[in-house]
Amino acid sequence: MPKPQPHLTSAPASPAGPGSPDSPGSALTGLRVLDLATLFAGPLAATMLGDFGAEVIKVEHPDRPDPSRGHGPSKDGIGLWWKLLGRNKRTITLDLSKPAGRTTLLRLVATADVVIENFRPGTLERWDLGWDELSAVNPRLVLARVTGFGQFGPYARRPGFGTLAEAMSGFAAMTGEPDAPPTLPPFGLADSIAALATSYAVMTALTARERTGEGQVVDMAIIEPILTVLGPQPTWYDQLGHVQPRTGNRSQNNAPRNTYRTADGTWVAVSASAQSVAERVMRLVGRPELIDEPWFATGAERARHADVLDAAVGDWIARHSRADVLAEFEKAQAAVAPVQDVRDVMADPQYQALDSVTTVDDPELGPLRMQNVLFRLSATPGAIRWAGRPHGADTEEVLTGLGLTPTDVKELREEGVV
Repeated sequence: MPKPQPHLTSAPASPAGPGSPDSPGSALTGLRVLDLATLFAGPLAATMLGDFGAEVIKVEHPDRPDPSRGHGPSKDGIGLWWKLLGRNKRTITLDLSKPAGRTTLLRLVATADVVIENFRPGTLERWDLGWDELSAVNPRLVLARVTGFGQFGPYARRPGFGTLAEAMSGFAAMTGEPDAPPTLPPFGLADSIAALATSYAVMTALTARERTGEGQVVDMAIIEPILTVLGPQPTWYDQLGHVQPRTGNRSQNNAPRNTYRTADGTWVAVSASAQSVAERVMRLVGRPELIDEPWFATGAERARHADVLDAAVGDWIARHSRADVLAEFEKAQAAVAPVQDVRDVMADPQYQALDSVTTVDDPELGPLRMQNVLFRLSATPGAIRWAGRPHGADTEEVLTGLGLTPTDVKELREEGVV
């Protein structure tokens, strides 16, 4: 089996600029994706496809860009989140609600393999851009529809965001300390999981197209992928009536499993999911007699005695610096990790070895650091070819590539279509 190669860092654009063909060595070269979505799940799925060579065309409203351009901190008026979310995408503007915008989109769709959208159900149909119209001009098209609640059901037309999925799925109910309120994540967890699922769904549909010759619709509800990654909660409830309570950092399935404060005021996380690791931890912290307790033999029984185990581990860790804790745990082959913030992540030697946070040369901001592509492929690696581009930067190039003349594009601008 060939050894996986390191991540590629940003690849310089060819002389013709970002609109040029992608690297012939990329896995998805030749795939054209239209990103009509806004905010995170749909656009992030398109980013993931673009990272591995797909030509992604980001379509935004002429007057109302993707709100992610204004989310979070900015530098010199340029949104930094967009630089990540918009990477490897060409950007055009198009008002799909206008007849000329509809006609222009259909011309684009005829050349595309995938469309990703996240309008409320019925919006594309209201503009005569539903599946019937899109598939009529391109029977091989895959249309990925990403919404909060899916395309049907009693909630389908409600506004849906990742926060609602985190609440509805059971995630918030089981997250947090037992005597504290349910806890929501401080980032787009459900959206990000849905983006991973959407990119997987798109590739599944494209693989099916190779066999059938026809495209299809992907109906992705953001409330569903997060439910899947929460594990066997529905099965436990169905078979046992079991509802997982909030347990903080503890697990109901094993112990010791928690975060512990070190002598120098930092934190480490310990996991003892495997019996052998749990035994090593107890020997390391000077409490080998606990291994002989009858309840120590299974993870679930250890979890019921978490107070005893946490005290043993926590007392030992509290007497040592983080560096010593990490060194001793590694020597004992026990599982531990520092609790890191972004400053630590940027300096972490393992992330550095993997090039997990890489540098992209951006025309607007200069050298810019961001997460690298999601995984390494040994033969057809992905790459960040450019960071998120200005609103509508590639409109003329993309539309003239469809056969429109510069005069046609000028008239569309005057009409407010682009």
